[in-house]
Amino acid sequence: MNERGLRKGLTSYGDAGFSLFLRKAFIKAMGYSDDALDRPIIGIVDTGSDFNPCHGNVPALIEAVKRGVMLAGGMPMAFPTISIHESFAHPTSMFLRNLMAMDTEEMIRAQPMDAVVLIGGCDKTVPAQIMAAASADRPAIVLPTGPMVVGHHKGEVLGACTDCRRLWGRWRAGEIDDEEIEAVNGRLAPSVGTCMVMGTASTMAILAETLGLSLPGAAAIPATHADRIRCAEATGQAAARMAVSGGPRPSEILVPGAFHNAMVALQAVGGSTNGLVHLAAIAGRVGQPLDYAEFDRIGRETPVLIDLKPSGTHYMEHFHHAGGVPHLLAELRDLLDLTVPTVAGGTLADTLPQPGEWRDEAVIRPRSNPLKAQGAMAVLQGNLCPRGAVIKQSAATPALLQHTGRAVVFDSVEDMAARIDDPALDVAPDDVLVLRSAGPKGAPGMPEAGYLPIPRKLAQQGVKDMVRLSDARMSGTAFGTIVLHITPESAAGGPLALVRTGDSIRLDTAGRRLDLLVDEAELARRAAEAPPPRPAPDRGYARLFHDSVLQADEGCDFDFLVPGRKAG
Repeated sequence: MNERGLRKGLTSYGDAGFSLFLRKAFIKAMGYSDDALDRPIIGIVDTGSDFNPCHGNVPALIEAVKRGVMLAGGMPMAFPTISIHESFAHPTSMFLRNLMAMDTEEMIRAQPMDAVVLIGGCDKTVPAQIMAAASADRPAIVLPTGPMVVGHHKGEVLGACTDCRRLWGRWRAGEIDDEEIEAVNGRLAPSVGTCMVMGTASTMAILAETLGLSLPGAAAIPATHADRIRCAEATGQAAARMAVSGGPRPSEILVPGAFHNAMVALQAVGGSTNGLVHLAAIAGRVGQPLDYAEFDRIGRETPVLIDLKPSGTHYMEHFHHAGGVPHLLAELRDLLDLTVPTVAGGTLADTLPQPGEWRDEAVIRPRSNPLKAQGAMAVLQGNLCPRGAVIKQSAATPALLQHTGRAVVFDSVEDMAARIDDPALDVAPDDVLVLRSAGPKGAPGMPEAGYLPIPRKLAQQGVKDMVRLSDARMSGTAFGTIVLHITPESAAGGPLALVRTGDSIRLDTAGRRLDLLVDEAELARRAAEAPPPRPAPDRGYARLFHDSVLQADEGCDFDFLVPGRKAG
């Protein structure tokens, strides 16, 4: 059980000595010396892909990690896994996250490595890798690919993809023409790297660092900067040290205090609502169900301090230059558990700057001057969401956070796409747009369809926001008064399936309520008349996903991958 290097996890031939002999014979075909093969092995997960521009710098990062590993006396071995890009994944990236997690976990288990560097960036890759590392429980360190640099258009700074949505909305409303939207299309993403706003990729990089799984400062360095390469080299050195010492392992880092810290950070950065789903999945892998009531309580006492789009005005490169995650956590130190360990060695307290060190307070606000008085997200309860729902209040229109309106219901993503711009659609600015059958099972894969577009005829009248709710997700780059992750989803028998156009719905964010204003007897009648659910897919991964995926409050993981969670 304590084998190291090439002796770890030998292929079963019935003769351990022969297994090692054969392994060495084949690897020597690549020109390795006995000296190299006798060293601790550090696996490097290669998620470079021509379909993934967010990971366009992965080859350079791998080379720098290898250099760091060898400087520290280790043997680096890169290996490929699934790579997921948001815009190139059908039907949705969330559908593939668990598949990537399974692939990564099994490759870590199957191949001889004493530690592993997880290189990821685009939204679902980092949570998939952390979920895998948590289950494999081999020393692991996360290296984010880093955010892209900002773009420019007509003197305006642009950021993918908050400004993608804003300018696309202007085009839909007829405020800019086809030629200008095409020009914008070539300027929104000017370099490789992840979205440079507080989308899911940025959120997950920050959470990985806060959890103690990345080196201090690793989350925010732009993908194209030399500092990102130096961070990769330092990550390789740290991984080599972890390989020799045997730790810390993910089970030693992902402790209750680390999840508490991650929830504080998620609220303080104006993070993506996706971050909450992924955090729940990671917690589930180590047998620690995420406490949503605690998350909401943290949000009431933790202000938003990071002035980044979509909640604020700046971008990730500004966050990096302002001091990054260490300076943010220093401002929050009284709300954190500073005793938790990190991959840097020592505790979280050891990674924080000393009081009085400079930081840009226009980007990392002091507690005395927060961007928002409360945290990014609120957890709602009510008869429409028996197991909860989430709203990103920091990116919402304040006047709509308390609202009662008439429901306009779309039965599926396809139904919404077909009718949302119909001039005959019966809809008014005060109505509540409702999308269902867009959850984990219903869509499938819980797509980022929760950002329902403003109906074209209202957009042309100047309407910028409406209350929108669904069992879907929303990109962290998006904004608006949008309720998400309604649980249980409609396809799993949740009350969202019972809503009818014309019903009244009340959103009370301050009271943490979301209610369908229809009496129980009428809801019972509707439930009795509800059609049966759509049949499950008949084969393959789609069938596995349908039969095994959990609801949003449990992270949309597969039931059989969660310790102590009974399958089915």
